[in-house]
Amino acid sequence: MKLLLSAVLAALAFVSSIRAEDAPRPNILFVIFDDWGWQHAGAYGCDWVKTPNFDRVAKEGVLFKNAFTSNPKCSPCRATILTGRNSWQLEEAVCHGGIFPPKFAVYPDLLEASGYNVGLTGKGWGPGDFKLNGRTRNPAGPSFDTERTKPPTTGINKNDYSANFSKFLGQRDAKKPFCFWMGFTEPHRPYELNSGERLGKNLVDVDVPGYFPDNATVRGDMADYAIEVENADAHIGRALAMLEKEGILEDTLVIVTSDHGMPFPRVKGQIYEDGFHLPLAMRWGKGIKPGRVVEDFINVRDFAPTYLELAGLPKHEQISGSSLVKILSSEKSGFIEDRKTMLVGKERHDIGRPNDWGYPVRAIRTPEFFYSHNYHAERWPAGNPETGYRNCDDSPTKAWIIENKGAYYELAFAYRAEEELYDMVHDTECLRNLAADPKYAATKKELREKMESRLKEEKDPRALGNEAIFDTYKYLGNRKNKGYAEWEAAQKGQPLPEVPKKKGKKDADE
Repeated sequence: MKLLLSAVLAALAFVSSIRAEDAPRPNILFVIFDDWGWQHAGAYGCDWVKTPNFDRVAKEGVLFKNAFTSNPKCSPCRATILTGRNSWQLEEAVCHGGIFPPKFAVYPDLLEASGYNVGLTGKGWGPGDFKLNGRTRNPAGPSFDTERTKPPTTGINKNDYSANFSKFLGQRDAKKPFCFWMGFTEPHRPYELNSGERLGKNLVDVDVPGYFPDNATVRGDMADYAIEVENADAHIGRALAMLEKEGILEDTLVIVTSDHGMPFPRVKGQIYEDGFHLPLAMRWGKGIKPGRVVEDFINVRDFAPTYLELAGLPKHEQISGSSLVKILSSEKSGFIEDRKTMLVGKERHDIGRPNDWGYPVRAIRTPEFFYSHNYHAERWPAGNPETGYRNCDDSPTKAWIIENKGAYYELAFAYRAEEELYDMVHDTECLRNLAADPKYAATKKELREKMESRLKEEKDPRALGNEAIFDTYKYLGNRKNKGYAEWEAAQKGQPLPEVPKKKGKKDADE
């Protein structure tokens, strides 16, 4: 907390020195989907998931073709966004369903201390415990969640995100800039079965990736997912209309992204391209030349230093990300700053292995290749079979793949090689592992050494020989029927521990 306090005081001192004639600081509207895949937007060429409002932000601003999370699971990604650090730099926050260490400053607090109005609706940081050691609100900001709506399916949250944003706008101090986090819980599961077809989706139009069977079960499941994406996108449109009505749209930086890929096998929570590659578009009438497409590799840890720079604040000493201000202010498309390397990784996500072990991975992505190291290839990558492969959301697609086994099961749930290497020019779905091919031995060695060097620079405990620390981080989520210890107890006829039932339509522990 001392680090946070010193940062806040420094921010206040800096702001007090800003001259009155300096340019006004922009408002910031940050919109984040929960489990939305980067391919599923019109701006990226998708025609069966309709996203007119995301597409508008991209058309009137900048579309990022290579945006990534450092960890493809809800709370680790969101912790990275808030702190500006890769997840392996965040101690317990590297894990899903853990704690948010109070030692790390978050950008909403820093902006609020500098004079910004701050607010949150929907899902901020989580799941996990952020209240330890004195934090009284979600790290993403104070909650505005009173307004409700009647959604078109039983799977969609009743939270009226755009109405809550309107309520925030109405009570803010209009003389100050604002920073608002709009966190959809869509398209997180569960879905209303066959809601896609019921609401007009034609299953023939669905684009099924190569790691899934192309059948009616999968097509229907993906159509149900599409309905949730589209419903959330509509809230973006309403929020933009509110900003226009207030006359502040051009003064507002609008960011729209996701925390990781879609909640399907081999995607969410897994270290493959579609798991950690994100949709991202930004619009700022007074600061971004419209119609641009940027190819630089962007990490979500770059958001916090961007916001602080635009607010006239110094880069916080904890931040390891890099500001995007030069990219946003450029008039060019393509590679602006020649950012062409991305690190990705994970430790424990959901439980389901003996001793609550995780499935540690580190990976490096370049324009040409993707290399990953599975440190414990003897473990089940999505969780043990007897506990239900807990690091994969239950779904019709998951059930079909498990029941039918075969090649799709091997891709999603079976043991993996210790090293994986994929050609990102010709195999974007990561279907053909080249790691054992002698032709690529030099490439694999070069990428591995580069990755390990970068991880040491970032003081990743696993790269520095202190990997045991990750097994000391406790899981604080709902354990009932999910952990290996609970499974063992059931086999012995012992009672399962009582766990309070959570409220709401989305399972916060998946």
